[in-house]
Amino acid sequence: MADYDLAIIGGGLNGVSIARDAAGRGLRVILLEQGDLGTGASSASPRLIHGDLADLERRHFLRVRSALAERDIWLRIAPHLVRPMRFAIPAHSDERTAWQLRSWLLLYDRLASRSGLPPSATVDVTHHPVGNALKRPFGTAFEYSDCVVDDSRLVILTAVDAAARGAVIRTGARCTRGERGREWRLVTIDRGYRQVITARAVANATGAWTPSVAETVLRTSPPKVAAVQISQIVVRRLFDSDNIYVFQNSDGRLIFASPYERDFTLIGTASHAFKGDPAIVAMAASDVAYLCDAANRYFREQIETVDVVRTLSGANMVPSPAGRRRQRDGTMTLDHGRGKAPLITVFGGDVTTSRLRAERAVSKLTPFYPMSARWTATAPLPGGDFAWDRFDNEVDEVRERWRFLGEEEAKRLVAAYGSKVKEILGDARERSDLGPAFGAELTGAEVRYLMQKEWARFPDDILWRRTKLGLTMPPADRDALATFMAAAM
Repeated sequence: MADYDLAIIGGGLNGVSIARDAAGRGLRVILLEQGDLGTGASSASPRLIHGDLADLERRHFLRVRSALAERDIWLRIAPHLVRPMRFAIPAHSDERTAWQLRSWLLLYDRLASRSGLPPSATVDVTHHPVGNALKRPFGTAFEYSDCVVDDSRLVILTAVDAAARGAVIRTGARCTRGERGREWRLVTIDRGYRQVITARAVANATGAWTPSVAETVLRTSPPKVAAVQISQIVVRRLFDSDNIYVFQNSDGRLIFASPYERDFTLIGTASHAFKGDPAIVAMAASDVAYLCDAANRYFREQIETVDVVRTLSGANMVPSPAGRRRQRDGTMTLDHGRGKAPLITVFGGDVTTSRLRAERAVSKLTPFYPMSARWTATAPLPGGDFAWDRFDNEVDEVRERWRFLGEEEAKRLVAAYGSKVKEILGDARERSDLGPAFGAELTGAEVRYLMQKEWARFPDDILWRRTKLGLTMPPADRDALATFMAAAM
């Protein structure tokens, strides 16, 4: 008998979502990730859970409605990671007219009729806080509701839930060869050790590595794909409101500017065809300038390329030809035949539809072995066992129990761990009970938790994926963190 029912190669959002779904249906699952979870495009997304106004403009109404239904599901199952926000789109005659925008948003409200979020509205930016950051030529804007998500935390907690349901998660484990018969025989290098495992089916969820893994590791025909790079920039905070601004750029694209980690603003996206090594995706200077120019067209406070404190870039695959628009639902195929163990290939797609995409991928295996019913639409992710509109109540309860926490620190912890924050803070009565401090907020207790429960191995795993504290942590504290983690290993 094979060691596992399903072996998944790739620890991005697609891979961990498939692992969670399959483990919850009773399959024996192993996930192999050569680096850290969510190191590719999964931690460089626009961080939006939305129906997508661009899809609405292209008249993809069913796709928008499906995505808005997924938005409601995410609010229920991940209320700590997914936060409702008001999006503001200034109107001007150079691009889409005010009546076009208003019509789209009324339809958007209608497609999301079951949502509990506030409907769209027209605002006079000369007398509304949303206008404080904008240049004076904009007199009218439209507000609507959508959500943002911490994309890298979503990857991690999905993997945590998969492991809690029996999946084996191996980071630092590279699959070097796959031999296919009635079952798969996979050769892996796991932190320097060679191991052979067998599985009844394999899922190739390696993102930008999909064609190379298909051809050189699994030795199957690679899918016809093209690589696309998506990039964003992080600058100092440009506005005080909690809105997300949606700007109509001169090339017809919609550019988002959103609050990011309290003191910063995230601006994106720039996208174009990508060629090269997916492990080394650098943002071009022209893309940085493009996003700065887009923001400067609207914001009073102007930015230059030297103001960019961090860039976020990732490469992903879309179906060929290269000119075809990105499919937000992603692409999946099932390859099987007489005497051939099944192979599922999944690539592309956005964060909003990731749960549904994984559900459909796992369901493709139902002809090959029995499994329980679909379940992920109702089961909360770890720490998400409270209603989305009670987030502030959760923060208040955390501050009441651990009185040494400031409000912003408590918000960060609840947003990252939800009700699981008690596993980090425990019986601590004062900050010193949590061990050494690294920067203003990271403690030894949190670092140990991330190493023991969330597969963190190196400082970057913590500073840029499980948290974003690398934005503000001084170099000396980073060095101390590396020493602490090496000793803890």
